[in-house]
Amino acid sequence: MSIRILLLGSGGREHAIASKLAESKKCSHLYIAPGNAGTAALGTNIDLNVSDFDAIRQCVINLGIKMVVVGPEVPLVEGIVDYFAADEQLANIAVIGPSKEGAMLEGSKDYAKAFMTEHGIPTARYGTFDRFTINKGIDFLHNLSAPYVLKADGLAAGKGVLILDTLDEAEASLHEMLEKQLFGKASQQVVVEEYLDGIELSVFVLTDGRHYKILPTAKDYKRIGEGDTGPNTGGMGSISPVPFADKNFMQKVEQRIVLPTIRGLRKQKTDYRGFIFLGLMAVKGPDGLDPYVIEYNVRMGDPETQSVFPRIKTDMVDLLEHTWNKTLETIPLDIDSRTAASVVLAAEGYPGSYAKGMPIQGLAECKECMVFHAGTANGNDNKTIVTNGGRVLCVTALSDTLPTALLNCYQAADKITWDGRYMRRDIGQDLLRLSVE
Repeated sequence: MSIRILLLGSGGREHAIASKLAESKKCSHLYIAPGNAGTAALGTNIDLNVSDFDAIRQCVINLGIKMVVVGPEVPLVEGIVDYFAADEQLANIAVIGPSKEGAMLEGSKDYAKAFMTEHGIPTARYGTFDRFTINKGIDFLHNLSAPYVLKADGLAAGKGVLILDTLDEAEASLHEMLEKQLFGKASQQVVVEEYLDGIELSVFVLTDGRHYKILPTAKDYKRIGEGDTGPNTGGMGSISPVPFADKNFMQKVEQRIVLPTIRGLRKQKTDYRGFIFLGLMAVKGPDGLDPYVIEYNVRMGDPETQSVFPRIKTDMVDLLEHTWNKTLETIPLDIDSRTAASVVLAAEGYPGSYAKGMPIQGLAECKECMVFHAGTANGNDNKTIVTNGGRVLCVTALSDTLPTALLNCYQAADKITWDGRYMRRDIGQDLLRLSVE
């Protein structure tokens, strides 16, 4: 039986998810709210705010939608799953994502760290402080070694983490976050962490609350500048799989992190039917690399989804139906063995101020690669596509090797132009160097 599906979100992640949902025989029609110029080619964009639950409710009822896939974190943290569960007309709609309590794993850094501590999940030493305990926070900083990690407790659009080289900078930033609300309400509490020295990677898990599937690993590149310099962004590119995440490392991830996480959620009776994003640090240990959790996210990452989802061969709607029905163990997960390389094309000035409305040329020339839209819109003539955000497009190539995937990806990306287009030219180079070493 085919069903109508509503996907919430408007970024490159949502375009990548939409492409998998739309290709399923189980999807009779796909609606995307609010979507972008790319998702419009896969279904029907609906001008809805992802936090307007009443409008979403009316849309679901009017259109006969049977599944809602939540792309971004905000509606999950705000409790959209609970909203549906509490409504008689919506309770049987499959909503892919955790309950409000489950979403606290991303909604509060302090909650996540306490969860990890309670369930024995490896993570960095930490302390949580507010403006009334700021002196204790300063004392805690004095017990750590440089560099120093400060994290806003709440959601800060991926920009609430500071890594500081000196104690003076760390103390000043703690005051600024707590007393001057550097990140608004998100930094009413601040988590101060021990710095972990290692290599970052992302591991994605799909769970029905009891069973789980570990999806392909990925590595993303957060800084705007080449050589990982400059301010943090939402992500400037990604690679999947991560070469150093071998069988031995992934067994550690499963035993030390995935299983205790699922058991912890079950123990506290948290309804969690959706994606878990494990932001990990691989740290050198006595028997190879050891995984530590830097953070949980309760949805897929962006731009990691643009590298991970093209490698999933199993029907996505089938996977999500089994997730909702808590029968995930009965469906096999088929993964493409090839490597995916994704490069983000951004507007000049991002992550600061940038222009919008620039006409984009060359999209039709990228037939050999996937192009996922993020900050795009249709022009006034409805013929051209124009820029409408900081991260505008993401180009993804699949190939048998990482060097070839990168070559194909950059060749395609170079065909796409607009006034002020910017991209990092060094995505994946660190992984190539690791493989040589």
